[in-house]
Formats: sequence, C-alpha cells, structure tokens
Amino acid sequence: MKEKLNWALVGTGGITGRFFEGLCAGGGNAIAVVSRNRERAQGFAADKDIGKAYGNYDQMLEDPAVHVVYIGTPHSTHKDLTVRALRAGKAVLCEKPCAINAEELREMIGAARENNCFFMEAMWTRYLPPLVKVREWLSQGLIGDVKIIQANFGVNAEFNPENRLFDINLGGGALLDLGIYPLSLISMVFEGQKPQDIKSQVFLGETGVDESTSALLSYGGFRIAFATAAIRTQLVNDAWIYGTKGRIHIPDFVWARTANLLLDGENEHHYCPEFISNGYNYEADEVMQCIRAGKTESSIMTWEESLTIMETMDTIRAQGNFRYPCE
Repeated sequence: MKEKLNWALVGTGGITGRFFEGLCAGGGNAIAVVSRNRERAQGFAADKDIGKAYGNYDQMLEDPAVHVVYIGTPHSTHKDLTVRALRAGKAVLCEKPCAINAEELREMIGAARENNCFFMEAMWTRYLPPLVKVREWLSQGLIGDVKIIQANFGVNAEFNPENRLFDINLGGGALLDLGIYPLSLISMVFEGQKPQDIKSQVFLGETGVDESTSALLSYGGFRIAFATAAIRTQLVNDAWIYGTKGRIHIPDFVWARTANLLLDGENEHHYCPEFISNGYNYEADEVMQCIRAGKTESSIMTWEESLTIMETMDTIRAQGNFRYPCE
C-alpha cells in the first residue's frame, strides 16, 4: 500500500494522547477517534484537530478510509476490540499487554492469521534508539555471553480503588501494567526464548490486584534474570545486562534516552542519540513500514514472542494465585 495510511484511535486517555503526539511527529495521519462516550470523543477530536469522532466502534470499523486501528483502552477490552477490528480487515496496533492472558492472545493471533491482517503489541520501548543500539551491541557479541539481567519498573501511584491500576475488573495490577516492560526487555535480550524455570512472589493489595510482583527467571546455561514491578513503591527503573566480557546499563529503560556500554578493562561508551518527539513515533513508524511491505507482523515484536511473554505472566500469576474475574 503506497497511499498514506489513515489511523483511528480507540480511547481518549493519556496513553492515546501520547501515541497521537508520536504518530503525528512520525508523519502518521489520524483521521478518527472512538470512545463509548461520544462527547468525550468529540472533545478529543476537537483538541487534536481530528476530523471524525465516533461514539460507536462498529461505525468506525465500517469506515473504508480507516486502514489502521490503535487500541489504547483498558487491558480487559483489548481482545474483543482487536478481534473485531481484524475481522473487519483493519490492521491493529494494540497497547501492551495486548491481552489479559495467553488464551485471549491466541484468539487475537488466530484472527490476524485468518484475515491476513497486520497485528502488533504496542511495546513501544523496543523501537527507541537506545534499545535498537543495545540489540546491535548484543548481536556483535561485545559483552560476550549474557549471564544475568536485572530490570525493575515501579511507581508510587496514589491509591485510588477507581483508578485503572487498582481495578481488578479492568486488568489492573503491577505485573500486566508495569511488569511486562522488564519481562519484554529480558525476552528481547534472550531472543524470545521461553524461561525454563520461574520462581515468583506476588503481593495482592486490598482491591485484589498485585501491588508488587517479583520474578526470578532461569534460561539454562547459567543464564538468569530478575524482574520486579510495583505500583505503590518507587523503584530505580534501570536495566543491567551482564555478560562475560562486559555489561550494558540502560538508565530509566522504559523511557530510554541513553545506553551505556562498559567493557572489561576498557573505557565506557555512552550512546546518547538524537531523540524525536516523545518516542511513540518509532513504533508507529514500524507499523506503517510493515504494512507497506505487506507484512502481517513485525520481526522486532513477533506474535510468538508476545505469546511467550504472556505465558510467562500467566505462570507468575498462577504461582501467586491471582486471577481476574473475566477468567
């Protein structure tokens, strides 16, 4: 497809606003916004100068001018909205986690296959320039064989039972919302491999969601990874990758602006690239490149890897006896 790709944005929350900013900076074209509350959609559209505002999802899917759907609604809605869009022949970029569990994700992948449509989990960090450089360093073997990874993501969110983070009915909790970031980084470094063993601790809060979760993942060959996520505890949100010849440090890895390569016996190398917009432009560009190339999935964030990460989170939640009502 050589024509300009038109996007519809589903949801009007903060994440959709940030994605819209990045999409525009990357040359993307948002022509519609959808919300169950039509007035909210109209307000978002007016503020962002978007031409169409829908209060009905099916009406948007019937719009032939829409090529790609971005889904930025709560986790519990992702599967249904994604499957419906794929069956309508639309490409889909769905916010992470793209499902509540692996069973849901398998249905979404099946719909993408059956309808020959592009589908990708919006793990935006994968496409940030420092993370692209980290993959380059790893592929070159600069730090030798990776043995240990440490990555945390924790925030001290104000407790509010009605907030999405604390609402068990909306897929709230630390693991799905924040823990997916360190788990995705670990998966990226170990090239999508499934962990051979998982040991975890899940601490449930008064609303029933996990307020903090930690996991020790074993990948065989003396390769291990540690990940912690928290929604009521501010952590140092850095990532460290340790190899037999050196190490890589990614400060604030979820928003990575820099990456540091430290080789044993040599000086450090600091990678500080030019950064365009807010970073969401990089994942939007990946989606558009893939669609124009006739691909149905990204080689950087494949369906199989998204499924492996989701299965890992299923195992962690099972160990903590943590289930969502929709399951």
